[in-house]
Amino acid sequence: MADEPNKVRAEIRARQAEDGKKAMAEYEANASATRAKTEKLRALRLAKEAADLAAPKPPAKTKAKAKATGAKKKKAAPDGKLSDWLENQSDSGRNT
Repeated sequence: MADEPNKVRAEIRARQAEDGKKAMAEYEANASATRAKTEKLRALRLAKEAADLAAPKPPAKTKAKAKATGAKKKKAAPDGKLSDWLENQSDSGRNT
């Protein structure tokens, strides 16, 4: 009877060792697939960056083109001095 619990424990340990080997193989396969995917993506990124550097850059928009395309204009600062503006404000009844 003493041999029976030892036999059961040995079977359990054997199953655990087998499960461990399977899990490790699966882990290594996933790691290998991840490394391969990373290498592929890195190669694609480097190729794209090289192509971007080799390609001519489009000319920058100039102010004339911006005006022609209907870009929003900034409001021009009103001509005159601050003292003129303050006088105008006080004449209009502003109390500040």
